[in-house]
Amino acid sequence: LVTAALLAMGALDGSVGRADGVILWVLFLVYLVYLFMMARKNKEEEEEQTGRAAWLLTVFVILGIALIVAGADVSVDAASEIARMIGLSERFIGLTIVAFGTSLPELCTSVVAAAKGKADLAIGNIVGSNIFNVLFVVGTTALIIPVPFNPAFIIDTAVAAGAALLLWLCVLPKKKLARPDGLVMLAGYAGYFVYLMIK
Repeated sequence: LVTAALLAMGALDGSVGRADGVILWVLFLVYLVYLFMMARKNKEEEEEQTGRAAWLLTVFVILGIALIVAGADVSVDAASEIARMIGLSERFIGLTIVAFGTSLPELCTSVVAAAKGKADLAIGNIVGSNIFNVLFVVGTTALIIPVPFNPAFIIDTAVAAGAALLLWLCVLPKKKLARPDGLVMLAGYAGYFVYLMIK
């Protein structure tokens, strides 16, 4: 919620400039320190032993990331080309097809993690990705070159903040994201998709 608000505030002048990039990067470093402190606090918790060598697990992680990224890259390129052929705008392509393609790795990771009972990985993967995307990706890009900000993206940023708020409200009562919550969130995305189609 905070990162979405910061992005919207930074773009009020029509672009995310280098000064905004510096602010985002400072907050990114603060966030990393927070994560490190949380990790140290929880390091004494008992960890599951897999019985596999660390080097083999590292190879699996690298190979898995490479294959997921390659698959997402192919999906994005193909879908974007089809969208351009039928005359869809770059904003629509970016907010739907490219966003979906770049989210495929997160979807796969979250589904597998949830199926294996790794709730922290399933949720942390998504929340952490959203925070990193704003603070690190947008911040780094703005440091390299100012990024023009289409005023229409203010609404999309508000939707992103609303989605984060909806997630928080869904998990707040029972500390669990149940199937009805998933249906509500998917319905919300369907409504947003319809909004993009008619704009």
